Amino acid sequence: MLRPLVKWAGGKRWLIPELIARLPQGWRRYYEPFAGGVALLVELYNRGLLQSGVISDTNQELVNLYLVVKGSPHQLIEALKALPYGNNPASYYSARERFNSLMGKGDPIERAALFLYLNRHCYNGLWRVNTRGEFNVPFGRYERPSLPSEGDILKFHDMLQRIEVRNVDFEEAVVDVGREDLVYFDPPYQPISETSYFTDYTSEGFTIKDQVRLARVFQELSDRGSYVILSNSDVEEIRTLYAKFHVEEVVANRFINSKTDRRRGARELVITNYEVKRRSQGELQLEQEEY
Repeated sequence: MLRPLVKWAGGKRWLIPELIARLPQGWRRYYEPFAGGVALLVELYNRGLLQSGVISDTNQELVNLYLVVKGSPHQLIEALKALPYGNNPASYYSARERFNSLMGKGDPIERAALFLYLNRHCYNGLWRVNTRGEFNVPFGRYERPSLPSEGDILKFHDMLQRIEVRNVDFEEAVVDVGREDLVYFDPPYQPISETSYFTDYTSEGFTIKDQVRLARVFQELSDRGSYVILSNSDVEEIRTLYAKFHVEEVVANRFINSKTDRRRGARELVITNYEVKRRSQGELQLEQEEY
């Protein structure tokens, strides 16, 4: 079974059963404009439900990683083997400094290898940049962090052969979405409180104005006849923005808080523009076999 290549704070692996249960009966092309760790994309691939698709993100280094895996997997594997960094603070901060010197302009393969190293060794799989656009997440202090294996990278490469990878804003990412295409929006969540931010996609973050713009795009896609799913935090602003659609509350584990006693199930929303027909595991298995 294929697994996501990166740890991603706010990733949707824990929400996957809820998302799978809400899939439409069938669709054409799959779109994931906030790619992150692409947990749902991977799940669809593992279930044989992925024909073709588009993933996109504004994080240039994340997109670079996926493009390198898609086009140069063997070179990436060799670059990972050649990394001179270990599991200690001195190595980590040396790698982080090297990565920041290359961001957006250095060799794509070296950048991708450093991205994976930092992602697996940094605190909690966070992606965070400062006002200068520099990655500044501290060392994670894990006992035995591991990098993706050669097999993991090659399997991911195989999946990406049917996927177009874009480095654009979510609104631009869905300009060619058509009738009966499936779009999953997993934006940076609207904070529950002023102290709830745990990561930014860019130094500017994702504001309530962006949430409003996303709701407008959601409506436009619905008007085109597309299938649209969105996950977000259970806050009044989000409920209000999507009040005319199908809004369901779920409980998902989001292990973001630094204090373990506060890492518990959080109420989240899964929103669709179509009425969900609940299906059993048997029905899901039949659909998988049909694909």
